[in-house]
Order: sequence, then structure tokens, then C-alpha cells
Amino acid sequence: MKAIAIQTFGSSDGMQVVEVPTPVPSAGQVQIRTEAIGVGGVDAIVRRGTLGTLGLSAGHVPGSEVAGVVTDVGDGVDASWMGRRVWAFTGMGGGYAEQAVVDLADVVALPEHLSGIDAVTLGSAGPVAHFALDRARLVAGESVLVRGAGGSIGIAAVELAAIAGASSVSVTTSSDERGTKLRSFGATDVLDRDGRGGAPDTFDVIVDIVAGPNFPDFVERLADNGRLVVVGVVAGPPAEIGPTLMRNFRRSLTISMLSLDTIPTAERDRVRADLFTPGRLHAVVDEVLPLDRAAEAHQRMDDGQVFGRIVLTP
Repeated sequence: MKAIAIQTFGSSDGMQVVEVPTPVPSAGQVQIRTEAIGVGGVDAIVRRGTLGTLGLSAGHVPGSEVAGVVTDVGDGVDASWMGRRVWAFTGMGGGYAEQAVVDLADVVALPEHLSGIDAVTLGSAGPVAHFALDRARLVAGESVLVRGAGGSIGIAAVELAAIAGASSVSVTTSSDERGTKLRSFGATDVLDRDGRGGAPDTFDVIVDIVAGPNFPDFVERLADNGRLVVVGVVAGPPAEIGPTLMRNFRRSLTISMLSLDTIPTAERDRVRADLFTPGRLHAVVDEVLPLDRAAEAHQRMDDGQVFGRIVLTP
């Protein structure tokens, strides 16, 4: 079968189209014929080697979420899954391929109204945004900043913060055009990437998808008792924040990280099903590209040209 492999970690040029054996499901797994493959920030982090190679080697097939049809099941899996349309989390990789094998615990049946393309746009991003705001204990009337709001997680966080009754929903983004789009999803104030612009000076809650060297500057923007939740590191690991935290010790700030890996499966699935409800969130798709143009999709992410999510189709 056709797949995309990282032959060299670093630039998008290190990704190539390859032929690999079709994976066979083991006990407790299903095989999915992919119809839509989400291209997410975590895929770019893996490909760049931002956090090291994470124990992965050349030839690794990236991709953390897919949608498609179950074509085979392993031992212990009810045969009724055969032929069902599903969304699935493939973990650290395996999604950029014509067929994927996934643990049944990471598979969710899709409602009829939801396309595979929309499913891989919301399937991970929506729950990440939901649990980030939940971890931040956001309540109505508080101010929110979403840092790096132009991707699918950021857009979902903006929408959910507005729905929750935030007094203001500020965003950082790279252009006025993107800022205008974000206002249509509930953003009230648009800042540049460095946090400059017409917005409150401080925020009760910050959802950070960026991290990177400017991270301490945004810790300083928290209000007293403010909470910042890191859900991504698209700009690389954050700079040292120890001195910043000590300098602000008396303001009782809370800095935390969130990975869906720590959320119980049943809770993730409950929230995902809710967010898949028609009209709950917008699935913002930047472009749909064929699988063999995965490197182009990654280059567009590296260049900051993607608003929402790029989706690949085999």
C-alpha cells in the first residue's frame, strides 16, 4: 500500500511516498481503509524532531488521526465493526497511509451527518480545546487569550471560550486577515504573535499552542490567580520560566500542560461525541490534498500559511 514516510527528520523534504506492507490487525485492533487523514501540529513536531526523534527511526509513517471504513478486525473484536465509518486516533504515527491499524479503544463510530474530512478536523482538536479550558477552570466573565489561534485547536478554543461566556477572547495570530477570520468564530481582540495589539493587559486564562522562546512573556500576562495551559509546542520547547515564576510568586499563577493521553477514554469519547453534534463547532478546513502531497502540506504549516487544518485523502 502507499504511505508517507519520514526518511530524514527535519524539513518537509525528508518526507517521501513509499510502498509498505498493508498492516494486519492484532487482537483488539481494527484495520481502517482511510478516507481522510488529519495533518496536525503534532505531526510537524514529530517530523521536525522538535523534541528529538522520540525513539522513532527513519521510515516512520507519521499521522495521528484518520477517518474511514473498517475493513478487518482482530481477535476479540466484534465483527459488527466491519464496514462501519469511524474516526480513529493512531498515536505517534501510522495515519499517513491507505490503510491504518488502530486499537479499538481509540476508535469512535461516526454519525451519518459527519464527513470524514470534518471528523479529522475536529476529532482531536475539539477535545484538546475542551479539556484545556476545563483544566484552566474557565468560568463565565473571565478573560481568555488563545496563543496561536489560527490552527484547528486554536479555533476550537476560541469558539468554546466564547460559548462558555468569557468576557473577552483575545488571540495571537500572524495577520489581520487571519484575525478577521478568528473574529467570526468569537475572538474579540487580535494581537500579533508577540502579544502586541488592542487587548486586555492581562488574562485570567491563556491556552498556549505555541510555547517557544517567548513563552515567559506570556506567563507575565496572566492576571493574579491566572491559569495557563500548554497544549502544543509548535515553536519548540519553551524558554526557561523559573525566574519568571519566582518573580511572580505572590500572584499565585498556575502553569500546566495537557495531553489527551491522561484523559480517561470514556470521558474523551463523551466529549468528542458532543463536539461532533451538528452546529456545536465549525470544522475549518484550509485545503484537501492528495496523500502524495503530504510534504507540501507540511511546508505550508512551516510557512504559517494554514488556517484551520489541511486534510489528506488517499
